[in-house]
Amino acid sequence: MRAWLTGVALASSAALISPALAQDKPEELKIGITTFLSGPASVFGVPGRDAAEMIAENINANGGIDGVPIRLFFIDEGAGAETLTNEYRRLVQDEGVDLTMASISSGNCINLTPLAEDLKVLNILWDCGTQRIFEEHDYNYNFRTQANATPEMMAPLLYLLKTKPDFRTIAVVNQDYAWGRDSWDLFSSALKKLKPDVEVVAELFPKLGAPDFSAEISRLMALRPDVILTTSWGGDLDTFVRQASQRGLTRMSTIVAPLAESSLQRLGGALPDGAIVGGRGDHYFLHPEYKNDEAFKAFVDQYKEKTGAYPIYPAFHMAQAFAALEAAYAKASEANGGNWPNEDQVIAAMEGLEFRGHGRPVTIREDHQGIEAQLIGVARTTGDYDFPIIDEMMIFNGADIMPPAGTKSADWIAGLDASFLDTKVDTYKHGE
Repeated sequence: MRAWLTGVALASSAALISPALAQDKPEELKIGITTFLSGPASVFGVPGRDAAEMIAENINANGGIDGVPIRLFFIDEGAGAETLTNEYRRLVQDEGVDLTMASISSGNCINLTPLAEDLKVLNILWDCGTQRIFEEHDYNYNFRTQANATPEMMAPLLYLLKTKPDFRTIAVVNQDYAWGRDSWDLFSSALKKLKPDVEVVAELFPKLGAPDFSAEISRLMALRPDVILTTSWGGDLDTFVRQASQRGLTRMSTIVAPLAESSLQRLGGALPDGAIVGGRGDHYFLHPEYKNDEAFKAFVDQYKEKTGAYPIYPAFHMAQAFAALEAAYAKASEANGGNWPNEDQVIAAMEGLEFRGHGRPVTIREDHQGIEAQLIGVARTTGDYDFPIIDEMMIFNGADIMPPAGTKSADWIAGLDASFLDTKVDTYKHGE
């Protein structure tokens, strides 16, 4: 097995099924997972892997999924697109995985979703954001267990317009690939509809994985935009914020970083108080609605004990994917008279599935797209932690800020008007 493909056998003898039932059920359920295990994005991908291992161990300790233990195989997305595609195919055809969870990168999702269809393997899109997946194609084997880029951009835009409505200029610094381009198209198109007098003074798209942002920072310091949007993530976001902070850029402009929840613990004070941050969904280890929930606290505490850090949204997204998987098998088994379901029955159960990870409940629509709430707030230093927390939080219902099934985001955004600013939202303060 190659170095960048790691099989993790998590079945224990206590989780093995009895001989009487073995004829009706597989010996194990094999799950292939793609995530970044190397490169700058590993700060984002390794937490996803850690969460998957922890969750799988818990599932097996509790008897598996309907008595069947699960076994995980990981592919490193950092190995590159060609290697990823080859290893994904090998996992399905040679290892015989029963389902996959792919991917983090939007570009990788765009490449792997048609491959999953060709290979006829159930695939859960556990983290990638591009809205194009289900807006441009009809898939049978692919399902997304979290939101897409549209609500993930509408929530920070609404937050910005509700809390700082007087800004005049904006610039963007996004990674130059599908997610960076798509997220800016969504944000800027909606901004033009809701605040047409705003001037876009710079559109900067550095290479994915760029180690140096000095040219972009110099240009932004000369332009001094009121707002700087960056939907970058992982090591790219960390590097940009640190370099921008060192040169004083973060004190000149309001930073809007919808994915920055995943970087707060690493960045410490480099991200200034007042920066608008989000967690791609309502994922936050101090979730104002669930922080005292026993299952939520157990997940946070166990993850902290395992890794030394609080779970970030990739970990929550992974938990959400497994919650959907367990719910789908339970639903399919019930529909099958209590017997172990086949793949077609599990796929049928995924359609219209309602489940909950460690945030608000999620529903998978008829187009296979998940509807997920969105939490947005501002970074705030309190002294309770050695990094900023999220304060002045807003949580939007996912269905309120995304197009209905069958409607493309661009068309839906084109129909927005000022009434969208009145979208209902729940508000919370840290500590209350």
